[in-house]
Amino acid sequence: MVQRKLGVIGGSGLYSVAGLADAEWITVDTPWGAPSDALFCGRLDGLEVVFLPRHGRGHVHSPSDVPYRANVDALKRLGVTDVVSVSACGSFRDDMAPGDFVIVDQFIDRTVARDKSFFGTGCVAHVSMAHPVCGGLGAICATAARGARVTVHDGGTYLAMEGPQFSTMAESQFYRDQWGCAVIGMTNMPEAKLAREAELCYASVAMVTDYDCWHPRHDAVQVTDIIRVLHGNAEKARAMIAALPALLGTEHAPCPHGCDTALEHALITAPEARDPRMLKKLDAVAGRVLSGTAD
Repeated sequence: MVQRKLGVIGGSGLYSVAGLADAEWITVDTPWGAPSDALFCGRLDGLEVVFLPRHGRGHVHSPSDVPYRANVDALKRLGVTDVVSVSACGSFRDDMAPGDFVIVDQFIDRTVARDKSFFGTGCVAHVSMAHPVCGGLGAICATAARGARVTVHDGGTYLAMEGPQFSTMAESQFYRDQWGCAVIGMTNMPEAKLAREAELCYASVAMVTDYDCWHPRHDAVQVTDIIRVLHGNAEKARAMIAALPALLGTEHAPCPHGCDTALEHALITAPEARDPRMLKKLDAVAGRVLSGTAD
């Protein structure tokens, strides 16, 4: 049985986690460059945990500049099996109020300026994103958040925008009324795609900070308003994370949703045509299938 190791990617406002035993910041080198920051590794109630601040401590990376490939590679390289992504978001629904958490189950990717795959010339792969998150891990996050007395919404489509500017009124109304999106953010794509390529169970916990700019009874979003809500959301997120070990356990069984075998039939480049230089870069994220150990 594989030992479970939980990776937590902290978004805006969440730059650290408390309570990790034997914790240390570890610098990880990846073929895709440096991650957003060093990774904070330790144990929480017996479960190995790796925390990565998505924007870096001090919030130094904008959404477009986050080194998403390096981040996911570093987590995989450290043996992470499950990733909980925590991020700030705007809400398109009245009932999803600031301070609420949304367990995202779908995405619409509107980003345009980011590297979205580990694969490419020399080794091509196509993974399924029909169901882009791990339902089992998401359900556990929902239970943990409710235990921390957070209002949780099960399911919702996350519109990933490029940023760093917030939406225009026309965009906000269009995403809400025409596309039926639940929340909007800037960072879950291509993160979710890369986690799937790395065969990691991935859950997205979107923490509502505002109503974007569509709401007739609320002013357009301002950074000062977001920061005020962020502090409260960060404490709720820490409480949710603290509850996860008891719910997850320390053994990682095969994922019933197939997250840990996503590459099983995804590689399309013939073995003899694969570029050895590309294969070397893929040693962590795709080592299971490239080493010939696929079942």
